[in-house]
Amino acid sequence: MKKDRLPSYGGQALIEGVLMRGSKAVAAAMRAPDGTISVQTEELTGIYQSSIKNIPFLRGLVILWDSLGLGTRFLTVSANLQTGENEKLEGPAMYLSIGVALVVAIGLFVLLPSAFGHWIEGALSLNFWVANLIEAILRLVLAIGYIWAIGRMSDIQRVFQYHGAEHKTINAYEAGAELTPESVSRFSLEHPRCGTGFLLTVIIFTIILFTPLRVLPIQARLPLQILLVPFVACLAYEYMRWTANHLDLKFVQSLIAPNLALQKLTTRVPTREMLEVSIASFNAMLALETSLTSIQAPIDSPNAANVPQSSESASASSNIKGV
Repeated sequence: MKKDRLPSYGGQALIEGVLMRGSKAVAAAMRAPDGTISVQTEELTGIYQSSIKNIPFLRGLVILWDSLGLGTRFLTVSANLQTGENEKLEGPAMYLSIGVALVVAIGLFVLLPSAFGHWIEGALSLNFWVANLIEAILRLVLAIGYIWAIGRMSDIQRVFQYHGAEHKTINAYEAGAELTPESVSRFSLEHPRCGTGFLLTVIIFTIILFTPLRVLPIQARLPLQILLVPFVACLAYEYMRWTANHLDLKFVQSLIAPNLALQKLTTRVPTREMLEVSIASFNAMLALETSLTSIQAPIDSPNAANVPQSSESASASSNIKGV
């Protein structure tokens, strides 16, 4: 099977586990305290199968928001497995926690650099471009520094190892390799659809799009920047989709080079046991995805079961992978 005919799968690291997501199914495999691997699968319905996933820009905002909810829910499941508790995070409580996290992120990576740039521009009587450069550098330093800082924590380092396992597994599958720990371990820790790259893309786009806003008073600029954050996220999503579908082009490979470089901060070399978990998650997701595709094929097309999905159609909900 040719690589350009493969569906685009994504995922994210969990606590002692890996989440794998396709266009129709999701699976999470987690290493339990007793050493066994616990696997949970479910069909992706709702927004993932609606026509909205085909509408440029709008699909990015809705799917990214829902993906955050999905990832948060399975993070809770993986944490509960390690502690033996059974506390659920879903519904309003889950989306409230996501909302709070987004507010903190906007404050730290959007508003703080803008406020500092405005202050230093007046304090040092800097010109427009120098102040804007300082603001851009601060925004990048805060984002990269935050990732570096949390990566120093021992628990997060294990999460980053599972992140590396997720990347290696998907890279191996897309290369048509056998999904065994020995085979998967030989593949790269970086992947062009990684959520870490998406974060960097959002930061770069805010620097570009927020530059013209510096002519406005700070009282008008900050609220406008907040309002533009969803648009920036949608734009970054479409950019990531486009680059993921044109990786054969040399200049696209150059464009994504910074994204791949940043992933060195969010991935670590996984152990064999971690690769086993990642492979179990991917195989469970793929099995359910294949089953659902076979069931739906007679309805969609008489020959659909025998035709591989294209990367463009299969990746509407999974082009951007989690950290």
